[in-house]
This record gives sequence, C-alpha cells and structure tokens, in this order.
Amino acid sequence: MIEASKFLDELSRNDLNFFSGVPDSLLKEFCFAIDRKFRTKHYVAANEGSAIGIGIGYHLRTKKIPVIYMQNSGLGNAINPLISLADQKVYSIPLFLIVGWRGEPNKKISDEPQHITQGKETQNFLKSLGIKYKIVDSKCNIKKIIKYLKNYSNKKKLPVCILVKKNTFKTEKYKINDDSKKLNFREELLESLVDILPDNSTVVSTTGILSRELNEILKKKKKKINNFMCVGGMGHAISVASGIAMNTKKKVFCFDGDGALTMHMGSLTTSARQNNIVHILFNNNAHESVGGQKTSSEHVKFYKLANSLGYKIVKFCKNKLDLEKAISKGIAGDKSFFIEILCKKGHRKNISRPKEKMQILKKKFVKKLK
Repeated sequence: MIEASKFLDELSRNDLNFFSGVPDSLLKEFCFAIDRKFRTKHYVAANEGSAIGIGIGYHLRTKKIPVIYMQNSGLGNAINPLISLADQKVYSIPLFLIVGWRGEPNKKISDEPQHITQGKETQNFLKSLGIKYKIVDSKCNIKKIIKYLKNYSNKKKLPVCILVKKNTFKTEKYKINDDSKKLNFREELLESLVDILPDNSTVVSTTGILSRELNEILKKKKKKINNFMCVGGMGHAISVASGIAMNTKKKVFCFDGDGALTMHMGSLTTSARQNNIVHILFNNNAHESVGGQKTSSEHVKFYKLANSLGYKIVKFCKNKLDLEKAISKGIAGDKSFFIEILCKKGHRKNISRPKEKMQILKKKFVKKLK
C-alpha cells in the first residue's frame, strides 16, 4: 500500500502543494496527511464545486496547479465550474484532481447502493469531460503517474485526474483533536428525540452515519416513525423535507448534519418559508462518516444563520435536556423551527446498514405518507 505522506512528498516534488476539497473515506489517510504537512495551504471546501472555484482562483493568482480532492459522487457538484470555467474553450485552467472511486465496478468489492451507478459511470464521466486520468492502486508507480499528469496539465492547460481505488493508501494511526468531552454523542440525542416525537411522525434524515444510527434506534424501540433516509445526495435532506412539507399542514422533521448542511446552505432560504418544518442540526464539526475530518464551517453559528435566512424560531442546545425542551416546543409550534445541537465526535463501529432494498423502503415511506 502507498503511504499518504510519501504520496504527498511526490506531489510536492512536482510543485503541487496547494490543496482544497471535500473529505472522502477512500482518501482519509491522504486528507489527514495534508493537514499535517500543508496546514496553511489546505482549505476544506463547502462542496466540490467550491473547491474547483478555490483552485481556479489560486491558479489565477500564482499560475501554479492546485490539487483538488473529492469522492467521485462529488463530481456532480464539480461539473459546473469544470465545464463553464476551467474548460479549454473557456479559461483553460490546469487542475490536478484526486478522486476516490467509490462503487468501483468489481464483483469482489461491495459498496452502498448510492455508489453503484456513480462508480460504474465515473470513467465515462471523466472521458466525456475530456479529462485525462490515471487509475491508481496500492501497487502502481506513483512517481511516474504524478509527473506525467502534472506535465500534461501544465502543457495543455487542462484538468487531469488521479482516480484512486479502494485500499490504495496504507492505514495509519492518527489522533483527532476533540474538545467536546462534556457533550453527548449523536446517537444518545437521537434516542431522546425518538422517544419524544409523536407516533407516525415524518422524518427525513441526512446521508451517512446519522441515518444508520436512526434506523437502528427505530427498529430497536419499534417506534412508529416514518423515516426517509437520504443515503446519498449529501446536503439535500432539507430540500427533500421541504418538498414533502409543501401542500400539507403535517409537521416534517429533518435530521441534518453540519457537513451536509454546509454543502448546500442556500437551501435554508426555501425550508425557512414553511411553517411545518422542524429542522434539527447535529453539529459535531466533522465529516464523520468519511473519517472525522473537520468541516469548513467550524466558525459558523448555524442557529443565527438560520434566523437570518428566515426561520421564525431558532434554538441553540448543548445537551440532551436543552434538546428535549426545544423539540417539545417545535412539535407544539406553528412556525418554521430550527434547532442546532452540539454533539461529540464519534460513533459505534458496529452500526448496521439498512438490509432492505431502497425501492422497498421508498414504497413503505410513501404508503405511510398517505
């Protein structure tokens, strides 16, 4: 396997030492290594399109090639600036993309359903954009590949890409600083919410570990809550909740995460206009589902932001009791309601994934909506 630090050294030898992107589980060691070696030249972006924009700005200022990293699902967010700004027929901007290949079409590698189609089409996607790419695994010649792609990008003034297979980087021990010892774990807070929510409540939960925790809790408690898990579409849970809440007076609860909400923060301008939305943000200042890397929004007071974007009532909570009081008011209220609850990083390692097919879960959810 490749040591992330040596991979970074090779990038640096090719004058590739500015980084922006959105963390990915396949690139976890790489992301932490960047933070250790290039802290002042590393910018975690709100979303992948923003990372492309940051890279373009860096190039315009320095004439150097930036490194932009992401999961392959993030290519959807990146496509607009890639083809409307960086494209050869527009500004012809060289970029060095490093993309984690989730859902790689290999029978020996299993992945979650939201990655299957994306993984199958990733190479076609890059080809259709005219992006020269090389596939990287644990045994490849990194030195040769990085040098070739960097020179190609520099000469042609075009984006290039390293497509990283699963288990490419060597697993390393690293310490995540956490000053949240007095806070509750998210799973504890979810259990409290499930106990308080009325039977047959409609809940939309964000992508990642949160939905898996909630799914386990609902099954364990046998609670009659109609939950739609956004297993993909990071950052779009509140938009899905908004669509469900339209043309009905029934309350719709959205369980969101800080990394996801940051990705498409503008969605709050729509959800805030609906009086039957109760939006609950679990803030642990981490992209926890992909490794626990920090988000770009550690300085943001989300409850204040929600208020300025139109939510009629906002609450800020630091513990389970605060949350229980706030959600009780949200259930009884008749105005758009936003709750930010701080929570501790970390989760159980044995959290299960939904066993049912997504289409079956969708049918059950729709049936209960009626």
